[in-house]
Amino acid sequence: MKFKLVPAAPDTVAFVADAQAAVPLVPGSEDDCCARLLHRLGFRSRDVARTWLTFLRALGLAAETDEGFKRVRADPTPAYVREQFLSGVYGASDVADALLASESDDGATGDADGTTVDEAFAAFVDRVPQWERYRTDDWESVWRERVERHLAWFALLDLATRRDGRYVATDRLRDLRGGGLQGTRAGSTIARARAMDERTNDA
Repeated sequence: MKFKLVPAAPDTVAFVADAQAAVPLVPGSEDDCCARLLHRLGFRSRDVARTWLTFLRALGLAAETDEGFKRVRADPTPAYVREQFLSGVYGASDVADALLASESDDGATGDADGTTVDEAFAAFVDRVPQWERYRTDDWESVWRERVERHLAWFALLDLATRRDGRYVATDRLRDLRGGGLQGTRAGSTIARARAMDERTNDA
């Protein structure tokens, strides 16, 4: 199961642990969990708190049960968050592929061109579910913002660096995605083949 909602990236990865700690171990309602996130972390609205609750589920740090939402006992180290972000957030692997595809043919970091938010969105737009396009008139701006947030999280998690408004893949991302551009092309083929079977959460 993958989740679509992505909050704005915080200043540090440690904030993820703070958000996780705000979710109760004993299952509570969505309203209760959002109230705890609002109170403990000072979010400006319930929508922001709900986005974080959904995001924690994507990272495997919170779960929904028959009784409500609860904290999952997992250690949100940077390595853990990197892997869970790529596997649990809808579109994250596609944005990673766009980053790697923007590299120079030799894959050298110093010669990489990188990608802008607009370029990454252009590479991703075909992955926006068809029904989402009819959900709102401004679906493009909604999903562009999500791609922008993906890239900001990539920078926070040391999966990309930002240079003059462009994002460039790091060695960490290359390692996680199977060796750079060649691995990315193979991975993209596999991803397209399984796209019809991929389950996503409406959140």
